[in-house]
Amino acid sequence: MWLKPALSYSSELAFGVGDQKEFEEAVEEIRKGVARVGRPFEHILGLLDLPEEMAGVGGQVCLAEEAISGVQVAVEGYVHNGEVTVYGVLDSINYPDSSSFLRHQYPSALPEPVVRRLHDVSARVMRQIGMEAATFSIEYFYDARTDAINLLEINPRHSQSHAELFEYVDGVPNHHCMISLALGKDPSLPHRKGPYAVAAKWYHRWFADGVAHRVPSREDIERIEREIPGVRVDVVPEEGQRLSDTPQQDSYSYEIAHIFTGGDSEEDMRSKYDRCVAALGLSFDQTSPGGRDQKNS
Repeated sequence: MWLKPALSYSSELAFGVGDQKEFEEAVEEIRKGVARVGRPFEHILGLLDLPEEMAGVGGQVCLAEEAISGVQVAVEGYVHNGEVTVYGVLDSINYPDSSSFLRHQYPSALPEPVVRRLHDVSARVMRQIGMEAATFSIEYFYDARTDAINLLEINPRHSQSHAELFEYVDGVPNHHCMISLALGKDPSLPHRKGPYAVAAKWYHRWFADGVAHRVPSREDIERIEREIPGVRVDVVPEEGQRLSDTPQQDSYSYEIAHIFTGGDSEEDMRSKYDRCVAALGLSFDQTSPGGRDQKNS
């Protein structure tokens, strides 16, 4: 199963747990860091009239989730005047033999009948909840062996991580929908009006602690973005920063760069990512042997 804070970001403090020892170790690590997001959230809870079953629970609590297998996907949409609209389905692809994201890819490569089912399930879920005048992002797992769709979580907002992907493929970022709803305008998103057929947000990761060196300057990054069309780069660590000091990391790796790519095909997009990684030239020393994992290759 997975143990994680009820409120977190980027899988921070989420641990896969297989036995009592791992459970106790996860609880201890979560206890050290749950207040970073949980305590400010308690201030928000204090301003609300909570239902009886939520009163006194607070924001520094955990969830225990059953582990689910399959392809992880995200369904984004909005509710406007009682009508549910799904405007995109994305695949979330992990590093091999890892729970850490390699990339979010849009549009989904799942078969069209599965995508239609995801649309239908999402619409029924949001109607049942009674959500109105807001965007949402629902995460699922699709198991091709059993053809089962399992709902993981409902986010009552769109994902800012997907903004560039919708801009590359559809022509405008997904922020358009929420801003339009707030202004009382038509929130509908253009469809396939962007310059690329497929897009992804890649998570360039390091699976051991270390100190970052040869971090590219803003000028270096701008040069890379000029030389490789359809690319945007955001480097996480600063020169000389230890990776374990960077915030909002998952429990098994360190994000060292976010690379957004748009391409005519998945192969084109992957080639751009590989070129970016080579051009960034990041290096690390004082690396802890073994680190969090051993997948740096």
